[in-house]
Amino acid sequence: MSEERQTAVPSTKTARQQQIIDIVRRGTIRSQTELMNTLAERGVTVTQATLSRDLVDLGAVKIRTSAGSVYAVPGEGGDRSLEKGIESEMLDSKLQRILEELLVSATSSDNLVVLRTPPGAAHYLASAIDHSVFHGVLGTIAGDDTILVIAGDGVAGTDLVDRFLELAGGS
Repeated sequence: MSEERQTAVPSTKTARQQQIIDIVRRGTIRSQTELMNTLAERGVTVTQATLSRDLVDLGAVKIRTSAGSVYAVPGEGGDRSLEKGIESEMLDSKLQRILEELLVSATSSDNLVVLRTPPGAAHYLASAIDHSVFHGVLGTIAGDDTILVIAGDGVAGTDLVDRFLELAGGS
């Protein structure tokens, strides 16, 4: 008797997005078309517009590797490093542009960093930090014009301040 393996097709957005994460982490996906085809092989039919929204929701980014430009997603549990052996210090150029435009000042105390922005810009910058590949950031909390960045274990707040200021074009 042969044993047939049944695969359940995701019926929710969350399940579909988990499939996308799994595909991107396990393989080399160079385009949305390639991702759409891989999903179809798994029995998941999705429109290009829905797939595009899913990639944005997941914080997926295209990065350059030795295999060319591929999609990557942030790690789980707050770990923002990209998996698949990609250089750990690769930073999203979007974060650099946002820091150049919005960072007013950066100060630290122990493992806490306070970033100042123009009024109304803190949430935007905090989200960019949260979705970046910025090592050493455990998480952020944003107000109107102030962001609290919490450094992870073994990372000094002063080191994060230096990196934020360097990316922003200052010292």
